[in-house]
Amino acid sequence: MTDLLAARSRLEAQLAELEARQAHIATDLDEPLNADSAEQATEVQDDLSLERQAALIANEIGSVRRALLRIEQGSYGVCVLCGEEIAPARLKARPEAALCIDCARKEH
Repeated sequence: MTDLLAARSRLEAQLAELEARQAHIATDLDEPLNADSAEQATEVQDDLSLERQAALIANEIGSVRRALLRIEQGSYGVCVLCGEEIAPARLKARPEAALCIDCARKEH
């Protein structure tokens, strides 16, 4: 039970940090482009990079939210593919992990 509470706490902290990063990127993307065309080209490249970062963060947020849902449903720590237990060391390293290490290796 204590491990589950610790996992929930870590996931909630991770979610808050990711959402703050996402909000910061959104603010940066909302800034208007510079009137100088040379500067605009640089800003457009920067915006493309920020958009890629935002997509990665959105994926991470989804993983964390799904892990929190698994805690609520009582299935946290069980591989969503094979149904085997996810090693505690893996969950400690990646509390949002949905796959055991064997299934994760097969996915990649």
